[in-house]
Amino acid sequence: MARFAAVFVFVLVTLFTLEMLVPVQQSVILPFTELLAQVSAALVTPFDESVHAYGKVLQFTDSGFAVSIEAGCNGVEATIVLVAAVLAFPASWKHRVTAIVAGFFAIQGLNIVRIISLFYLGDWNREIFGWVHLYLWPTLIMLDVLIVFILYLRFLARNHPAQIAAHAR
Repeated sequence: MARFAAVFVFVLVTLFTLEMLVPVQQSVILPFTELLAQVSAALVTPFDESVHAYGKVLQFTDSGFAVSIEAGCNGVEATIVLVAAVLAFPASWKHRVTAIVAGFFAIQGLNIVRIISLFYLGDWNREIFGWVHLYLWPTLIMLDVLIVFILYLRFLARNHPAQIAAHAR
């Protein structure tokens, strides 16, 4: 358990530090966040032509209401927590990479639902938007991370019990 905690904290601090670097922000995080806005708009546009995205902003052309996808709202931090947990737990690299890729898509899939729901909620009622944005969705996103990690642990325990037992000692 101490090894898990030490590796988890080390990976977490390292990845959060890397994420904060200006070159990483400019070349990875911002383009990724802009992609989230584009994907969100593409999913909504067939049903609502008044929605468009530019940069990291999703906006209604009729009402003018817009949301900007900022740090903490792009799912990167949640993904970092999952990556740190997966890397800290002893398993084969094949299983780790598979868990990270699957977890990334699970987190980002839910995050796109989050972005779209908050976009419509904010246009409808800003007071409720504020509460849901600050309290409900962050909890649900981190719960998603926890569920993905638990499913990964269950998979390992079911399919590789000897490997898990060897590392439990």
